[in-house]
Amino acid sequence: MEFWFFIEVVLNGMFAGTMYSLIALGFVLIFKASGVFNFAQGFMVLFAALCFVGFMEMGVPMMLALLLAGAIMVAWAFAVERLVLRHLVNQEPIILFMATIGIAFFLEGFGELLWGTDVHPLNVGIPDGAWFVGPDGAIMVQQFDVSAAIIAGGLVAVLAVFFTYTRIGRALRAVADDHQAALSVGIPLNQIWIIVWAVAGLVALVAGIIWGSRLGVQFSLSILALKALPVLILGGFTSVPGAIVGGLIIGVGEKVAEIYLGPYIGGGIEEWFAYVVAMLFLLYRPQGLFGDKIIERV
Repeated sequence: MEFWFFIEVVLNGMFAGTMYSLIALGFVLIFKASGVFNFAQGFMVLFAALCFVGFMEMGVPMMLALLLAGAIMVAWAFAVERLVLRHLVNQEPIILFMATIGIAFFLEGFGELLWGTDVHPLNVGIPDGAWFVGPDGAIMVQQFDVSAAIIAGGLVAVLAVFFTYTRIGRALRAVADDHQAALSVGIPLNQIWIIVWAVAGLVALVAGIIWGSRLGVQFSLSILALKALPVLILGGFTSVPGAIVGGLIIGVGEKVAEIYLGPYIGGGIEEWFAYVVAMLFLLYRPQGLFGDKIIERV
């Protein structure tokens, strides 16, 4: 039975890791197109979920609410490019990063103004039961976790194909490498930024719906973005598959550590385990498992 319990812990960790990966995907998209860590991604997850649940609470059918929330995130991408990014072309990465901090706090305040600060329960029909598998039902698997894993896997597959095999995807990689070089060969930087922020907004919407269905749509969702940072460090800031692998490592690692090490050191390992692993990676492999190693000659 101990073996099957270990398998259950690992599976639960894998499913939790896919939830972290959903948020990490948005960070990867922005970083691939601009080379800048988007501090606002967690707040985009929150804002998208607030719009979706807000429309549903107004009596809008779920599918129409989804389309409206998606349209808002696309419109948000246009607004960010027109009002912020267009004026920061070829600026230092730290300037773009500071701009995303300003965007984050604007989103938080604007979301609070529109939808209030209450916790909004969200039910989109994702099954919430459990399956019992293995010998004599020794392993319990939550149906919600399986559904979230399937959604995350589907998103990763679509985005991987998008970045690897499409013309826009290749242009995104070129922009990430060098803004000036991309402009010199005719790649429209402003259009690329609109596309990538729109896609990141749609990914944020999916992540917000999944996390909101589990925890309720509340302002603490934006704090979950901090869990995506260790995932990015492990997988690599420029790797879409790395976001999933990093999420799995973090999810499994923190669950196993909490169950098997927690009783000896007082518990609470899940709160800091991911950051310790990320720190070790920064020391020995700062580019992550799938990131590109950057060599600068001086």
